[in-house]
Amino acid sequence: MTGVLAELFLDAARGCAGRSPLTLALLTAAAEDLARGGVVARVMAGAECDRQGTVPGLRFAGALHRLVLEGRAPALAAHYPTAGGEPDLATLWDDALPVLHEHADELRALVSTTAVQTNEPGRSAPLFGGLQTAAHLAADAAGRRACFPVRLLEVGASGGLNLRPHRIAYRVDGVRLGDPGSPFTLDPCWTGRPPVDVTQNLRLVRRAGCDPDPVDVTTEDGRLHLQSFVWADQVARFERLRAALDLAQLDPVPVRRASGPEWLAEQLARPERDVLTVVWHSVVWQYTSPADRAMGRSVLAEAAARATPPAPLALLVYEPGRTHGPDPYRFRLLLKLWPAGVSLRLGWGAGHGIPFTWDTQPWD
Repeated sequence: MTGVLAELFLDAARGCAGRSPLTLALLTAAAEDLARGGVVARVMAGAECDRQGTVPGLRFAGALHRLVLEGRAPALAAHYPTAGGEPDLATLWDDALPVLHEHADELRALVSTTAVQTNEPGRSAPLFGGLQTAAHLAADAAGRRACFPVRLLEVGASGGLNLRPHRIAYRVDGVRLGDPGSPFTLDPCWTGRPPVDVTQNLRLVRRAGCDPDPVDVTTEDGRLHLQSFVWADQVARFERLRAALDLAQLDPVPVRRASGPEWLAEQLARPERDVLTVVWHSVVWQYTSPADRAMGRSVLAEAAARATPPAPLALLVYEPGRTHGPDPYRFRLLLKLWPAGVSLRLGWGAGHGIPFTWDTQPWD
């Protein structure tokens, strides 16, 4: 079974190609060690039957990164830019091996008890434009002059870092959109623009999220957990996450431990008048079971059937879809709006939300 697990490591490594040379090198060497029955097999004991969606390779890399961030692997930290190091890919694995042998049992516990949590705040950039678009289009459909205020419901919210898109400042063409006084400024790297005016204030009147394994970002353990899953040579992304974590301290939004479909059914049971309810998820689909996906669609369909012009409902998602180009996947921002019957592809971008290209097209 270690051969199957080694292939999953290689699959995760291929996903890092062109984006994280350090993680690519680490997971490639780990896969080779795993296939030989080396120390990585001891670290990954019990994970031999893991499915692809659980991403065992990234759980392994995250556990090792956490030791580095905690200051308990100084020789390995010399390769990690997030700890002030400089990667030397030729000696990376030689310096990783002693850490793996010394901390094998602890790493195995981390790998076996934690799920991948990439609560990427960069996805707030397309989310901000998507929410503005939904609020404008819902108002137009209802014959309102002013945009609807928004109730944002996030499924698979992790630590909830994308539940405050209205509290972020977005730097676009020298103009600060969103909250100009925010301590967190984000360059969304937009090509094109959303199909509506995004210079107006985005009003979020209520926010809530759920996750099967939520992260409490008010604790040091929770902060370390999320930071550990950032690829260690992506310093800008690491700093972006830290800024989002600091903002979360100022504006806490608890995330409930719950199954997505059940939680969503509870939240959507009572439509709210004069409020646009937006159901949002990003890079969650691959981690959910087919049964949960089917149940979630059913819950949403029932709520959509009850939607009225004064109490509209929207689905806004940022998920990967297959393409026919050199990159087999492209992350698309999709919007459905009820009862207006709007169904749009708003654009596409990188997995972490930045950069993003606005290109509004019908969504069949």
